[in-house]
Amino acid sequence: MPWGEIGAVLAVLVIVFVAGHAWFHIVEGALGLLKRLFFRKKEPPAWHPLPPEQEEGGSREE
Repeated sequence: MPWGEIGAVLAVLVIVFVAGHAWFHIVEGALGLLKRLFFRKKEPPAWHPLPPEQEEGGSREE
């Protein structure tokens, strides 16, 4: 296989790789836009909320 054919195959692979990344970012951007338009939430709920801290009454002795 001559060097020219190897270079052509590598060039095609690079073009496919770059086109795939561009397509991924376009689709993810469109999905993010649709999510922001249809699902407007203020803040996502915490996955595992910590229990609230309770202060002890009176003064603390150190």
